Amino acid sequence: MSSTTFDIARGADAPSPARGRKASLSRDTAAGYAFLSPWLVGFVLLTAFPMVASLYLAFTDYDLFRPPQWVGLENFQALFADRRFITSAKVTAVYVLVGTPIKLAAALAVAMLLNMKHRGQGGYRSVFYAPSLIGASVSVAIVWKAMFIDNGIVDRIQQFFGLPAGGWVGDPSRTMPMMILLAVWTFGAPMVIFLAGLKQVPAELYEAASVDGAGAVRKFLKITLPMLSPVLFFNLLLETINAFQVFSSAFIISGGTGGPADSTLFYTLYLYIKGFAQFDMGYASAMAWVLVVVVGAITAVLFRTSKGWVHYSGDSR
Repeated sequence: MSSTTFDIARGADAPSPARGRKASLSRDTAAGYAFLSPWLVGFVLLTAFPMVASLYLAFTDYDLFRPPQWVGLENFQALFADRRFITSAKVTAVYVLVGTPIKLAAALAVAMLLNMKHRGQGGYRSVFYAPSLIGASVSVAIVWKAMFIDNGIVDRIQQFFGLPAGGWVGDPSRTMPMMILLAVWTFGAPMVIFLAGLKQVPAELYEAASVDGAGAVRKFLKITLPMLSPVLFFNLLLETINAFQVFSSAFIISGGTGGPADSTLFYTLYLYIKGFAQFDMGYASAMAWVLVVVVGAITAVLFRTSKGWVHYSGDSR
């Protein structure tokens, strides 16, 4: 065999660089999926499958004890004829529309205070963030309820200052402010995000505004808010979605009934009552998917409108 023929034969058997890169990429892909497999299994079993199952159950009559019976759109039609469903939607809407802006305003105000240079800055940050570490848990809801009942600490403070006495828990006109106060009290997470955003605002902008004679209000409106708009949008989106999902605090404070007079009948609480107290799982599944659609629509609107007021670094608008 000639040397030329031997070289050609040896070259045909040798792996090409492209084939080696492809094999390496396949090994990396397999390794990536292997590391992702616990999350993928959990997502399929704990999220994707329950969502598909609930979508099917939304079109059935199912009480957890008998096989589901297909009823089509009857559950969705029954929603808007249900007085308590309408009430739960209104209660949740008030909580979202009033509580979320107040919580974000408090978080931004405290973040701006903490952004100033002073002694013990780290300690103050820890103190303000501490309530968010606990969150709206069952224990916090129990303490909150004890504070606002008749002859509780809030009632005693009211009596001390000569204000009308009486607990907030049993007063339908005061339960919503009480729930909003509980939400605002845990403003630590958005506060930290606002504080991180404030650290990124160039000091030169404030110095230039001071030279031009701008006051504190003008600096806030013309510099701070525009520069914080991406952070504000993120917090607004996140807190709006979280507000729609409030459950544990309403369950504990109302005793699982939504009282008094359905003033704490939040949407998720009524969903729980229908599904796990009255065992109408088909109806509860329909409620769940209505909530998914509403939250998805609000999210889409926020993203669409953000083009007019959210300004990113390097944006030419």
